[in-house]
Amino acid sequence: MAAAVTSLIDRAGLDRPRLAKIISRGLDGADDGELYLEYRQAELLAFDNGRLKQATYDTSQGFGLRAVKDEAVGYAHASDVSESAIERAADAVRAVKGGYCGNYAAPPARTNAKLYGEESPLGSPTFEAKARLLEKIDAYARAKDPRVRQVTASLGATWQAVEVVRADGEIYRDVRPLVRIGVSVVVGEGDRQETGSDGYGGREGYEHFLVSDRWQTAVDSAVRQALVNLSSVPAPAGEMDVVLGPGWPGVMLHEAVGHGLEGDFNRKKTSAFAGLMGQQVAAKGVTVVDDGTIALRRGSLSIDDEGTPTNRTVLIEDGVLVGYMQDRQNARLMGMKPTGNGRRESFAHVPMPRMTNTYMLAGGHDPAEILASVKNGIYAVHFGGGQVDITSGKYVFECTEAYRIEDGKVGAPIKGAMLIGNGPTDLRRISMVGNDLALDSGIGTCGKNGQGVPVGVGQPTLRIDRITVGGTGGQ
Repeated sequence: MAAAVTSLIDRAGLDRPRLAKIISRGLDGADDGELYLEYRQAELLAFDNGRLKQATYDTSQGFGLRAVKDEAVGYAHASDVSESAIERAADAVRAVKGGYCGNYAAPPARTNAKLYGEESPLGSPTFEAKARLLEKIDAYARAKDPRVRQVTASLGATWQAVEVVRADGEIYRDVRPLVRIGVSVVVGEGDRQETGSDGYGGREGYEHFLVSDRWQTAVDSAVRQALVNLSSVPAPAGEMDVVLGPGWPGVMLHEAVGHGLEGDFNRKKTSAFAGLMGQQVAAKGVTVVDDGTIALRRGSLSIDDEGTPTNRTVLIEDGVLVGYMQDRQNARLMGMKPTGNGRRESFAHVPMPRMTNTYMLAGGHDPAEILASVKNGIYAVHFGGGQVDITSGKYVFECTEAYRIEDGKVGAPIKGAMLIGNGPTDLRRISMVGNDLALDSGIGTCGKNGQGVPVGVGQPTLRIDRITVGGTGGQ
């Protein structure tokens, strides 16, 4: 592994002077571009229904060569990291330029930040120890309650080394560990069954995540959520006040607001926030940031996939739109600076503006005070899937754990609640922001244009006035 950490160029047996000439020829006259080299190891173990159901291990490598001409991009990639393959890629990306001749953009700034170690998490502990841990998780969950009918537990890790090689000779490297552990349970009484899930992870080795109090806490949470849902009643329907819990409910902020603040959507004016820079877009007291610099977090990166150091980018400050998340291309076209948000799923994908860890800062209200302020509403503490239209800001989100609020008191758990609203509109309807900011436990993956990347979300407890709740129980 040391060779991969040191240099992917050398690992592939490439001649550096010849490689430099190939890249220079392919990107000659382009506005920007790079050769992106990647080496990745990944494993996944899944324990289901009392047995080890899946155990996979994969090694992959490849390159992507990109030439940027104004708004156009030429991109060629291959898993064959050889001089001849890169030469063919250079010929392919040259075609996008035609007779165009731009000025090659200045390289990204350097950073000494190291937000995680370079050690691979795949080597330790042994395969047998990982399998035994999943068996323990299964047994522990089943012993929690006789109503537990099924347990699914998984653990996975990746170790990714990347190298960004530019036509101006600059080279940027990063080595990224990532671990995720998840558990899902099904509980039942008679013919009724309900589910609950939890998980955690980050950019560390397994050792920090496999201690018993971590996985037991996740199992406890999954079983508790499932049992809560087992006693739930049909959700009410209609317009009402909604309190969102801290932490993972920030996924709604990520989807309904975060994507709309990515540079490409705003440059193309397909975002509901396009053209609103400097204007009040949220209630006062609402501040939203994207921060890729938090050590060991799932969404963090020392550098993005273009070589730019990640940043703590303030997007909305006290309700005013003050920033977008940018990659290099969209930042140049909009006359702005890159923010370290140029991300790609793998060497086979072009980079684009993507979130890292996106969250709302804490306010001054006690969570109990927020709940007590609601006469008739719901308290949503966990979300499942959702859909968002970036252009309009309209969203629909499924609550997987939620409760009725009546006269300021949290009441019965409810099932089938769907939050239906509009991100830009509902930002203005935030009337109370809690003092209990929490980030999620490290399980998020964000999809955009067919690409998935690890992300983090977070928020404090929030009160949002007058959200439409879809349910089956009536008011």
